[in-house]
Amino acid sequence: MIETTDRWFAIVNPVAGNGKGLTDWPQISKLLRDHQITFDFVFSEKKFHSIELSVEAISKGYRKIIVVGGDGTIHEVVNGIMIQKEVPTTDLLLAVIAVGTGNDWIRMFGIPRKYTDAIQAIVEGHSFLQDIARVSYYKSNFQQQRYMANVAGLGFDASVNKYYNRLKDEGRRGSWIYKWGMFKTILGYKTTRMKVIIDDQPVEDEPIFSSTIGIGKYNGGGMIQMPDAVADDGLLDVTLIRKMSKLRIVSKFMSLYNGKIY
Repeated sequence: MIETTDRWFAIVNPVAGNGKGLTDWPQISKLLRDHQITFDFVFSEKKFHSIELSVEAISKGYRKIIVVGGDGTIHEVVNGIMIQKEVPTTDLLLAVIAVGTGNDWIRMFGIPRKYTDAIQAIVEGHSFLQDIARVSYYKSNFQQQRYMANVAGLGFDASVNKYYNRLKDEGRRGSWIYKWGMFKTILGYKTTRMKVIIDDQPVEDEPIFSSTIGIGKYNGGGMIQMPDAVADDGLLDVTLIRKMSKLRIVSKFMSLYNGKIY
């Protein structure tokens, strides 16, 4: 029988938000203590490390986890929560103090970006139960699984993310690199042939510019590709963008951000 603790376990991504995770941690930790939040913490050291850290924390009896990071860190911790076998996922509480560059997940729920306000929300116990999606895919001929709490993309979206992640791996930082990735990808990307089946019914089998599947409304640092998404309705929203000219893509670009994509 694992002895549980009422203390929070903070997973801090030191490179999130161009290094804000590291530089702002003294301020954040002081604010946590000032608000009488008892916690232990650890810094993540590499990609996917936060998955391991969250699984280990739960196995040691922690039931409340604070993410100090961005969307990538949230994604990893959610995967740790989903793959652990110690307790039902509904027994676990996840809080976020956002220091990332995109911070799309917190936009959905109106979680404050200001540290004091985010910590006050933790103190007041504001919480909600949201859906999680399981994504199955093949990599190197092996079927793999990942869990998502927000949005996944195919086609153009995936190409942008591939370029974006390459820039991050090269040490580039800043919100500009996602928009730069979009611009560079538009120049060379055409379409991807997709067979789309929803609820066992085929809906598309043709070249698609972009396909976005989501629980939340926001992705890509504020884009609203699923403006009607509801995070606890048990449904995934799907936005398909068919083949279109580069000129039309540029002319309709702002509709990705103003919520009028439909």
